[in-house]
Amino acid sequence: MPHDLSLPPHWRWFPESRFGMFIHWGPYAQYGRGEQILFREHLDQAEYERRACAWNPQHYDPAHWARVAQDAGMKYAVLTTRHHDGYCLWDSQVTDYTSVQQTPKRDFVAGYVEAFRAAGLRVGLYYSLADWRIPAYWDGPAVDPEGWATFRAYVHAQVRELLTNYGKIDVIWFDGAWPQTAADWKSAELVEMMRSLQPEILINNRLGADKEGDAAAGVVPSTGRSRHLGDFGTPEHEIRAEDRLWESCQVTTWRLWGYTTGERWRPADLLLDMLVESAGKGGNLLLNVGPDAEGRLPAEFEDRMAQIGAWMRIHGEAIYGVEAGDVCEFITYGRQTRKGNNLYLIVRFWDTNGEINLGGLATPVLRATLLTTGAEVPFTQSEDHVLIGGLPAVAPTDLFPVIRLECDDPPRPRPWAKDRLWGGDPRRMTGWAGKRGQSVWTAAP
Repeated sequence: MPHDLSLPPHWRWFPESRFGMFIHWGPYAQYGRGEQILFREHLDQAEYERRACAWNPQHYDPAHWARVAQDAGMKYAVLTTRHHDGYCLWDSQVTDYTSVQQTPKRDFVAGYVEAFRAAGLRVGLYYSLADWRIPAYWDGPAVDPEGWATFRAYVHAQVRELLTNYGKIDVIWFDGAWPQTAADWKSAELVEMMRSLQPEILINNRLGADKEGDAAAGVVPSTGRSRHLGDFGTPEHEIRAEDRLWESCQVTTWRLWGYTTGERWRPADLLLDMLVESAGKGGNLLLNVGPDAEGRLPAEFEDRMAQIGAWMRIHGEAIYGVEAGDVCEFITYGRQTRKGNNLYLIVRFWDTNGEINLGGLATPVLRATLLTTGAEVPFTQSEDHVLIGGLPAVAPTDLFPVIRLECDDPPRPRPWAKDRLWGGDPRRMTGWAGKRGQSVWTAAP
């Protein structure tokens, strides 16, 4: 994908990046029970609004957020400018439910954009089409056509503000389209407006189901993912390749996106594995953090990002700008990515015997290097196998060692190795099995 010349030049940064930061932050952080507490706990709307208007974070430091992202090896970020609760982190002119007109008197979006740009990171804005405060959102156009039209105009006006007031925006990330269709949201018109304001922007696919009944029938998930609108796919809580640009959005905790006290944290190796799997399938990882009510990043998140960042500084070439890398079977050791003539073996399971066997690589290998130490390592190559030796018995990193195989052409598999186990034409393995004969009995005397 990074070498796909059909991509406009101004979008090629996206598959080159592979790693981004998702930031869910708003007045819901005061509750410490996730970003959707208003709906999920059926809170009193007036009381929630009162607390939101009084919210006044004292430790908001977007420059620090940007440093953490940069040190982790992330190349872009996406901030929730307004989540489903309707509270806006910028100076919207179509509502007073904002961080500028309420207690903070600060434009948090402006601070974020400035800090992340200064750090050399690409800038993305998340915007929820939903607003759980507004009855017309729930009734929809069929029940309240006038109220819906007014609400939809409000949404379009806010998107226009976000793409007018902060300079160039690289990504806009929609959410909350359920239960209405793209036609109900006039999403095609919204896209046209966004293209006129920001011709080079990347737009995600959550702009409403393509036609009525899609969501109910399970054709389009309840997130309102469109099959036609938007520039990239957004698998959530899963890593699933698509036939276009795509990015898996994942939490660093077990489940919730907004700040949550008592949440369990995934370890650094699992988070890194998500990144490796995403890159190995040709996609990006957008990894989330929920700052606390004061604006501080959780220490657990910073610790994990420091570990991943240290790994990326040594092994980043196996992630940035790589293509889908499942060239041949390697699951017994780990994962693969590839770039040009290089095949990267990212070893999840270091078996301590000093060698690694790669089956099914057809392309001649010229050189093998253990990137983790920088040492060139010996190997032998036969028709069906590359046996890499001279490896240390103890893994040279607490995370994943990486071996770079430099080939004399782009790496390609032997015919039998094009498909993985349980896939492809099973008859490709008939000759392999037949070499020992047809009987269920052993050949041993």
